[in-house]
Amino acid sequence: MKAIIVGGGIIGLSSAYYLKRSGWEVTVIDQSDFLNNCSYGNAGYVCPSHFVPLASPGIIQQGLRWMLNKKSPFYIQPRLSWPLMDWGLKFVKSATAKHVADSAIPLRDAALVSQHCYEELANTPGFDFAYERKGLFEYFLTNEATAHAHETIEKATSLGLDAVYMNAEEVQALEPQTKLNIKGAVYFKCDSHLYPNKLMRSLISWLQHNGVTLKPNETITAFEKNNNRISKVITSKHTYEADAVVIATGSWSREVAQLINVKLPLMPGRGYSITLENSPYKLNYPAILVEGRVAVTPMDGNKIRFGGTMEITNIPRPPQISRVEGILNTVKQFLPEFTIPLPDIKDVWYGYRPCSPDGLPYIGRLKNISNCIVATGHAMIGLSLGAGTGQWVTQLLNEEKTSTDLAAFEVERFS
Repeated sequence: MKAIIVGGGIIGLSSAYYLKRSGWEVTVIDQSDFLNNCSYGNAGYVCPSHFVPLASPGIIQQGLRWMLNKKSPFYIQPRLSWPLMDWGLKFVKSATAKHVADSAIPLRDAALVSQHCYEELANTPGFDFAYERKGLFEYFLTNEATAHAHETIEKATSLGLDAVYMNAEEVQALEPQTKLNIKGAVYFKCDSHLYPNKLMRSLISWLQHNGVTLKPNETITAFEKNNNRISKVITSKHTYEADAVVIATGSWSREVAQLINVKLPLMPGRGYSITLENSPYKLNYPAILVEGRVAVTPMDGNKIRFGGTMEITNIPRPPQISRVEGILNTVKQFLPEFTIPLPDIKDVWYGYRPCSPDGLPYIGRLKNISNCIVATGHAMIGLSLGAGTGQWVTQLLNEEKTSTDLAAFEVERFS
């Protein structure tokens, strides 16, 4: 059986890994060279703690306040675009307390399954991606954030996740080499982190050595259908016969889905990161700087990565150095000894996260095309759910019971 996977990010490569292991003949097609997509520059979190979707109460008001700040962590580029307006209306409708409550268990379960997949992968010969289960801190500065932290801990604990409150002195004792300017923190002991660049390289190497065909620099132009099945995938260079197709094209998934007349509400959310390869600054634990929505991750020895922003924009728009300045200003506020000069924009990594309107991924089989699985829309938790998504794609194509309930992630839920 031949599976064609469209998309070479963490979702596509993980799907290829599990499909190949279960006996499929696999080809992965990517519009670039597999070496610098959104899966490389993220914070590296594997995070059951992220059980609150992007579409949540308060995000609309906060987003409106941030719209006029060119350094803010959240921004929607105003423009005349029906897909954007449609997405925005669905986002507003989804940003409710009920949606957050309904999403918590599916997101928790998905993250725990995916975390288990990464732990298995980390113990597989040939894989080395600096996986560590040390937990994740959320640092905060304000009384408002303190109150919210206690609510978060209560909810996390009710979900069976290990989370505790720590005051500034307790956190500082765990980071003696770095001065912290914080009021307190939530410590999610349940979380893990890894080095995304090594993970991607390990996956590519395994696939190449185990008979998976990787096709770089090919753009999907059409799908040929026979009754209710895709029979061929047509690219800018070749035509591929297919017994099954996986659409894992990240922020380009809306356009790819249109080729088979499937409406997939989705917008690209640009994020930025800066990595110090031999950092003079040290942290022992990864941390999110809550008020500025910035992630700080120690990685693979002396590396440290700073990342953030959710910039809902059209892909051709040039990257904005002001967003990077906002990230570094937040770092300086929380970690006053971290003096990091503003880099040239050409030295900044940026990538596009695929954002659904309700903040939940799309994972499942299409209703009217029986051999097509869509796996996209993971937004900021694509790396976290990457390995698990690959496993679920394989289980769906093998018509097996999935290792977690995917009902909340149904692909055509907005149709």
